[in-house]
Amino acid sequence: MRILLVEDDPALAEALLSLLTSAGYAVDLVHDGEAARTLVAAERFDLMILDLNLPELDGLSVLRAMRAQGNTAAVMILTARGAPEDRVRGLDLGADDYMAKPFDVREFEARVRSLLRRQAGLRSSVVTLGRLTLDLTTRQFMADGQAIDLPPRERALLELLHMRAGKVVAKDTIMQSLTSLDDMLSDNAIEQYVSRLRRRLAPLGLVLRTVRGIGYLLEKPAEAP
Repeated sequence: MRILLVEDDPALAEALLSLLTSAGYAVDLVHDGEAARTLVAAERFDLMILDLNLPELDGLSVLRAMRAQGNTAAVMILTARGAPEDRVRGLDLGADDYMAKPFDVREFEARVRSLLRRQAGLRSSVVTLGRLTLDLTTRQFMADGQAIDLPPRERALLELLHMRAGKVVAKDTIMQSLTSLDDMLSDNAIEQYVSRLRRRLAPLGLVLRTVRGIGYLLEKPAEAP
């Protein structure tokens, strides 16, 4: 999952960046509203965490421009402006959540998970496909009750495919969901990750298919009659 963090306080920005990347998210950080407006128009994000008091362009203007362009990425406003009229205005302009500073880190993490779950069209924090289960709260995969340990990039890829099981996930979507602007991920690297996951999933009866020229599809094979 890819997140755009828009925060002009250097200390808070670095703390949130560390928190989110440690949780396995691909995160891009910008410090002013104009940079945020430009980046969100050019790149795909699952979630934007948006301060309101920003240099160059205020957060509400960023949000207004984003929604006017038809961008449906989830938006959490994270700001010191916690008055009811500020909350109402932010939500009316299209924010999905509004959190006032100072905040509890555990609540912040829970809200991020909730927004990403909602963005993926999931109601439950536990997603099961055949013998494979993903707990979105802990971001842990389980198979037959046993935890599956995966390298971070493979775990992120499997999470993306698992949450969209039964649907083709395009290579471009994988590239943008798994990497920030500071990362490099080639087609060959994606194919290697897919190959490793395919070997891990085969004993569980799951099929990870390559849809030539488009992307990949994770599915549970039909049961034999």
